[in-house]
Order: sequence, then C-alpha cells, then structure tokens
Amino acid sequence: MKKFFSSLILFLVACTAKSQYQVTLQTPNYKSGLAYLTYYYGKNRNIEDSAVVNNKGIAVFKKNAKLLPGIYSVIFPGKTNFVDFFVDKEQVISIKADTADLLNKTIVTGSKENSLFQQYQKFISTKSRQLRAEQQAYTSSKTKDDSVLHENNYQKFNKELNQYRENIIKQYPQSMLAGLFKSMKEPGFAIVHPVTKEDSIANYNFYKKHYWDGINFADNRVIRTPFFLPKVERYFRDILVPSADTIIKEADYLLLLARPNSEMYKFLLNWLTDEYMYPKYMGQDAVFVHLFEKYHSKGVSNWLNEKQLTAISNRAYMVMSNLIGEQAADLDMVDSTGKPYPLYKVNAAYTVVVFWDPTCGHCREEVPRLDSLYHAKWKQQGVRIYGVLSENEKTKWVEFIKENNLKDWIHVYQAEETKKAIADAKLPGYKQLYDITQTPTLYLLDKEKRIIAKKLTLQQMDDVLQTKLKNKPAN
Repeated sequence: MKKFFSSLILFLVACTAKSQYQVTLQTPNYKSGLAYLTYYYGKNRNIEDSAVVNNKGIAVFKKNAKLLPGIYSVIFPGKTNFVDFFVDKEQVISIKADTADLLNKTIVTGSKENSLFQQYQKFISTKSRQLRAEQQAYTSSKTKDDSVLHENNYQKFNKELNQYRENIIKQYPQSMLAGLFKSMKEPGFAIVHPVTKEDSIANYNFYKKHYWDGINFADNRVIRTPFFLPKVERYFRDILVPSADTIIKEADYLLLLARPNSEMYKFLLNWLTDEYMYPKYMGQDAVFVHLFEKYHSKGVSNWLNEKQLTAISNRAYMVMSNLIGEQAADLDMVDSTGKPYPLYKVNAAYTVVVFWDPTCGHCREEVPRLDSLYHAKWKQQGVRIYGVLSENEKTKWVEFIKENNLKDWIHVYQAEETKKAIADAKLPGYKQLYDITQTPTLYLLDKEKRIIAKKLTLQQMDDVLQTKLKNKPAN
C-alpha cells in the first residue's frame, strides 16, 4: 500500500510538471526590474505573466498551467527591448539574450520550433536590408539601365525570400513556422495579364476563393500571431462586397470552419461582433443583428461576462427594428396643435423623418439647412418632412419653428400620456425603435414606409434620394 501511494504521488508530480510552463530569461544587461511575458493576440501584446529580474540577471516565469500556442515575447525591464519566440508543445524554454545585439546574441533552447524561428529571423534581417537598399537605389536611379538593374535585384532577393519560406513548408510541414508562412501566402491570380472585364472578374473570384487556402481553422496557433487579424480585416473590409448579405454568408462559413476549435471560434465571433456592432457603412448593422440572433442569443458566447452580453443584447434591440429595407415602425405622435398625426398618415412618395431638439447646437445649425434643401429641391420631388421633437422642450420647439419659418413640415411630438402608456405596457419607445442616440437623426422612407437610408448627412441623404429618383422617378 505504501508503495502504491508513493507511486501515485510520483505520478501526480510528474503530471503537474508536465503541464507546467517555465520560461527562463538570462540577460547580462539587467540586475533588477520587472520583466513581462506577453503574447500576440490580434494586433496587441497581452500580458501573460511577470517576473522580477534578480541580481544575476535571471527572471523565471512559471505557473502550473500550459501556455496556449503562439508567438510570445519577453519584454525587458524598461519596456524598450523584447525577444520574440514560439510556444507550442514544448513549454520549458530558456532564453539567453544580450540587448547589445539581440539578433545575433539571443539563444533560445528547449524548443525545436525556436531553432527554425531564429534561423529565419537572421535570414530575413539580411534579406530585408538588401530589399530596402534595392528599393532606395531604384528610387534614386538616373538611367533606365540602373532602374532595370535594381528592379531585377529586388525581384531576385524577393524570390530568394519566398523560396526560403517554401523550403520550410516542404521540409517542416507540421512546424509552427510553416503554418505561419502558409497563412501569409497570397493566393495569386488565375490570369496573370488580365485584358477584359471578364478577366478581372475571374481574377477576383479566384483570389477570393483561395484567400483562406493557407489557414487551417482547426489550428489555434495562428491566432496568437501578428499576421492573422490583418488577414481577417482585409478580407471583410477590402475583399468582400460590402453588402450585409455577402458578409453574413462569409461570416457564417468561417464560423462553421472554426466551430471545432474553441479558441478560433471565440476569436472570430468576438471580432465580427465588434466590427459590425457600430459598422462603418450604412446597412451593415444587419450583420450584427444576425450574429446576435444566430449566436449570442443562443448562448454560444458563454465566455462573455454578463455586462458584455447585456451590451450586445441592448445594441441588437436598438437596431433590429430599423434595418435598411425593413418597414419603419409607426410613430404615435401629435402635431403642434395636439391633433394625432402618426407617421403612417403621411402620404408621400418619400418621407424624411428627422428627430431633433431645439436646444441641441448641431440641430440649430442643421435643421434650417434641411429646410432650405427641402424648399429648394425636395418638396418639388414629392418629399415630405416629418419632424419629431426628441426632448421635452415644447415651448422652445414652437419658438424655433416660428423663428426659422419652418413651413410645410409635419411637426410632431409624443404626448406624455402616450409615452406613459408605452412605458407601462413595457413596449419599446421610439428612441429604441429608431436608435436615437444623438440629434439630429435623419431617416429616408419610401411610399410604403420602408427604410431607404438612415443616419446620413444632408448631402449624403440628398445623394441617395437623387439616385432613387433617377432610377425610379416618383409620381
């Protein structure tokens, strides 16, 4: 029995030691201070651990947990110098580094991955100098022969760099460095010298189809590198057509590929949610609503805390009722004389709904400009303006309307009893239905009160309206 328990204790100790990471830094340049162990996540370095440098220049980072694989850095005291290294299956790593020459006087042991990485760092340092020199020489060339010479040299050095990477991929296909090189590869084009429009379209489709060829979505090592996030950003911001339907289709596809890998799935869903929660282009908020309805509301993002989930939910409920192409919610309002005048009573080819406040400085500038545009152009084009008082400033509202001679508008506000009845029934108010977080806020509706555009400047709203009129003249 005693032998059994002794064996069990040795087994448990062995398991603990196996699952423990230890990164030891030795540097002759520091005898004190705090060093940090960090990892790349997206574009940032996140702190994993910290350790005090002793009087022998040694700092030890150690915990009873495994580090997730990726590119890590040890940042020296003072945060002016750092050393990058790989972490994968081997988790007991020693780093000897001299800040006088980090490239040539840094030795990383305990990891085969880092032997390849250090060789590559030295190779690319030389190649980068050569490429920069040829680039500068090409720029300052005074003859055609010189330009051709330096261009050819640049192509030669670049080819050598690419060939080095290809050799690593072939010789060490399972290595982290090979995985990074695959992720960095450009897919190229089907037609090298496109001539026709069809050639360009074929090239785009080929490039898009093969954009993710180098990424293994089951391998979460790529997440903790500085290369992966820029690739994701470029795809969704520059490669894809910026329509909500296209983005939703691609987002669902990538999330499906990443589903077996919890870290990759978490990374992508978090980024997509952040990207489209407050999108750069009108109409892309439909992507965020889709992500909320298909993923977050189903409980798949259980890594988020209550505050984060509440913020996502609140934002989704603010925009899901005012998506482009959807019917606008009716507005139960009364006019300046107190008579009911709901939004759907307006009979016009186009309706501009403006939520504004007479005490808002920006409104005081924009509302008269809106009125001028309306009388100069929009009124004759079948447009009506439905102006909604957004704050309880009725007296100042009436005064502003008179002072600025805002004629031919439909001026409305929400009566207090209506507001109370909506609140008592726990129904969403118009500020939620129309996502009113600032004033003035403009919406453009068609005859059936479908939302054509929202939250644009006056010039942008006019551009959209004129395009609509040009393509389909209003009666």
